[in-house]
Amino acid sequence: MDFLGLFDPSTADESCDVHNDFTDQLPPEPQAGNVEYKLKLVNPSKQRFEHLVTQMKWRLREGQGEAIYEIGVEDNGVLTGLTECEMTASLQTLQQMAYKLGATTTVLRERLVDSDNGNSRKVAEVLVRKVPDDQHNIEVRVAVMGSADAGKSTLLGVLTQGQLDNGRGRARLNMFRHLHEVQSGRTSSISHEILGFDTQGHVLNYSEFMTAEEICENSTKLITFIDLAGHRKYLRTTVLGLTGYSPHHVMLVVSGSAGIVGMTHEHLALAIALDVPFFITITKTDVKSPADTLLSLEAMLKSAGCRKVPLVVRNEDDVITAGSNQLAGNIVPIFCVSNVTGDGLELLTKFLHVLPPGISIKEKERLEQELCEFQIDETFRVPEVGTVVGGLLTKGVISEGAKLVIGPLNDGRFLPVIVQSIHRNKAPCRVVRASQSASLGLNQEILGLRNGMVVLSPESKPAGCLFFQAAVYVLFHTTAIYPGFQTTVHIGNIRQTAVIEGIMAIGGIHTNDKASVLFRFLRHAEYVKVGMRLLFREGRTKGIGKVTQVFPVEQD
Repeated sequence: MDFLGLFDPSTADESCDVHNDFTDQLPPEPQAGNVEYKLKLVNPSKQRFEHLVTQMKWRLREGQGEAIYEIGVEDNGVLTGLTECEMTASLQTLQQMAYKLGATTTVLRERLVDSDNGNSRKVAEVLVRKVPDDQHNIEVRVAVMGSADAGKSTLLGVLTQGQLDNGRGRARLNMFRHLHEVQSGRTSSISHEILGFDTQGHVLNYSEFMTAEEICENSTKLITFIDLAGHRKYLRTTVLGLTGYSPHHVMLVVSGSAGIVGMTHEHLALAIALDVPFFITITKTDVKSPADTLLSLEAMLKSAGCRKVPLVVRNEDDVITAGSNQLAGNIVPIFCVSNVTGDGLELLTKFLHVLPPGISIKEKERLEQELCEFQIDETFRVPEVGTVVGGLLTKGVISEGAKLVIGPLNDGRFLPVIVQSIHRNKAPCRVVRASQSASLGLNQEILGLRNGMVVLSPESKPAGCLFFQAAVYVLFHTTAIYPGFQTTVHIGNIRQTAVIEGIMAIGGIHTNDKASVLFRFLRHAEYVKVGMRLLFREGRTKGIGKVTQVFPVEQD
């Protein structure tokens, strides 16, 4: 049915003139959809106003950014109408509601209806529109790493939910994505959570707001936590999260009761190897004093491999010092917190508020001028939407309707696609810019779609490659690496087994050796460019490097 049928279209013109053609009533107000009936909106209480705003937000979401309000109409569809004064006040309230959501109101049509006492009363139809554009907040991505049972997910649960833990892991339940994670208490996948700050520096989390969309809308700064797995058997997932999502900072979580154990050294080595700034949080200080753990951490950070300056944050002055030196200096801030008592959490949140983004505005603007490059980290099949890909836009700008190419397929080809819709932080938007993560709805199904692919501008004339050369540095290997050695290679969002076909060195390469190495992907072509950072590992063998030459797959 047509809700614009309140007015006779043959007599309605483009302006908001008052018409006298009479319609008995509208159908009853639908529960779903973007149409809302309101008898009047005169001087609502604060609580009532907040409820009306929430209702408007829901109607806007139902209508993909547009909602129609019928003012002077009862819920059963009867056209009661309002006096001139009541209509003016109602439209003003509606405008205030829309302003709070960043939306605009336009009176489509007004008309007069006759009342029982013979006086004419008004009914109005109003269009409320909100065009969700680029989110106007600073986004900082923080990867959370540390050994199993250090309290990573519990700490994130406390920060993002605003409720302290009960000492038995209640706070971490909201972080888990799978049933087996809930049952075992161990994170095995990559999950994302957000923490917002307003202009005054107040924390905005799920204790105040119901949805991620509300937190994003009210935040001037947004911390996106990437919760990574701590157990050794999930190491490849952890490395993928660190290389694929390009975090600006790493938060290394250490248990105050257990100390530096298990994967803590491995994760610290990964952060240093990938040159990601990091800070340390010691948890469970309510169980045991962190003094011994602090001594161990200071010794580790001052060792030859790290050469960092530890800074134990004890007051707000230390927070400012730590935040200002996080990128420039080699200072590593250390926080001592308890998820049960809440000790130290205030200093940690203050530090997150002043934590600088890993990319300057000038550099961001430069990246936006380049041709777009979107790295695919997750793929979905959404009913009634189609193919959706999630990931990080490393360069350029993507808008709705953009014509791009996706690939490489197994044979190295790229297919043309059109971006139908864009979502950021679970909310629809029109544009995504460089260094922002988003999900893109595509216009067709892609056979062979997988993680590690890219969405690019067709102007870049991309090609996949099977062979590439890199200058590598072996961090650790028990003996020597020779041609034929198979290893898992991580290059950005790419994760695939590769074979070393050639080594420009005599007698293989050992721990702490540097060499130029020729790799061949074992399964299918990937999109690799010169200068990309590389990390390879196999068991306890680890190495880093940079791509120096690429050999594209020849196309027919």
